[in-house]
Amino acid sequence: MLPGVGVFGTGRTVRALVPLLQKEGFPVQAVWGRTREEAECLANELDIPFSTSQSDDVLLHPEVHLVCILTPPPHTRQIAVKALGIGKNVISGQAATLTDACKMLTAARYYPQLMSIINNALRFLPAFILMKRLLGEGYCGTLQVCEARVYGGSLLSQSYGWAWEELMGGGGLHTIGSCIIDLLSHMTGERAVRAHGMLRTFVRQGGTGGGIRSVTADDYACFQLLMGGGIVCSVTLNFNLPGADLHEVMLVGSSGRIVARGTELYGQRNTVHHEELLLSNSPSGAGPAVMGMIAMVTQLRMSFQAQDDRRSWARHPVSMAATFEDGLYVQTVVDAIKRSNRTGEWEAVEVRNHDVDPNQNHRTPTN
Repeated sequence: MLPGVGVFGTGRTVRALVPLLQKEGFPVQAVWGRTREEAECLANELDIPFSTSQSDDVLLHPEVHLVCILTPPPHTRQIAVKALGIGKNVISGQAATLTDACKMLTAARYYPQLMSIINNALRFLPAFILMKRLLGEGYCGTLQVCEARVYGGSLLSQSYGWAWEELMGGGGLHTIGSCIIDLLSHMTGERAVRAHGMLRTFVRQGGTGGGIRSVTADDYACFQLLMGGGIVCSVTLNFNLPGADLHEVMLVGSSGRIVARGTELYGQRNTVHHEELLLSNSPSGAGPAVMGMIAMVTQLRMSFQAQDDRRSWARHPVSMAATFEDGLYVQTVVDAIKRSNRTGEWEAVEVRNHDVDPNQNHRTPTN
């Protein structure tokens, strides 16, 4: 029995996710939007029977047993904690602050029988599943270096919103970098112990007919992580490039390397002179985020379908998903990178599950 789904948010990710859920047989019962008009428009577009701008209307809906939270980060914690508290399974985006991530983890630990996972679909991308398996089989030998590059167009929408504001969880480091930080930890089995980074906002003003607004969120991030086991990671995020997006993750070891380019996977051992194609591109031509989401929804169906109760789920099909504990780790790394951007020094990554001042690591504007 597949649970009824309640969706929070009306953005592009929601518009991609809802049809995938419906295709796999999940009844999407309700959608929340910031305004009633936004919610109604999306409900009509995606054939969702109930829409509202009141969060409790979705959480208390009798046919909703799985909640997908894809709202602006400042709303994430409140909805996730309340959903778990009333017995709903939760798939959530990354929290806005370290304090929010702590509170979400506390709620998840208090209700361990409920699903509480972070929506990082890259973990489910077939290229990364195969990459992790080959690493475990020793394809690269002893892992030494991880490099990731994500290039694309502007993160800013046509109208002013949370993505423009660093204090609201906007910017490339939080929205895209969080997924890469989580992915690297998942692939290597190690966590960062120190971080060094630089953030920049090259497009400082945006807006169309609604006037010009200042942008405080970063559109460029370059950071390094020293992981457990001596693994070195280097990540570059640049969202000021025209043309096609680029998404590449490369892992280099003592006897070879593996690199995921988009949805394809390549490998090369030190004993050969050419790369070999290990996994070809998707027939649909979809990018890594969409392909990962397709795979994630399939695993969700497998997790719920054999259960007698719509609230029950099997852990194995979604065992590769990021947990709220992973979410706290990622937010801790993000904060360490922001501190490093401010101080210019390497900063320690120390995961602590307690409340902290959410404003202590906000970076200062740079010229």
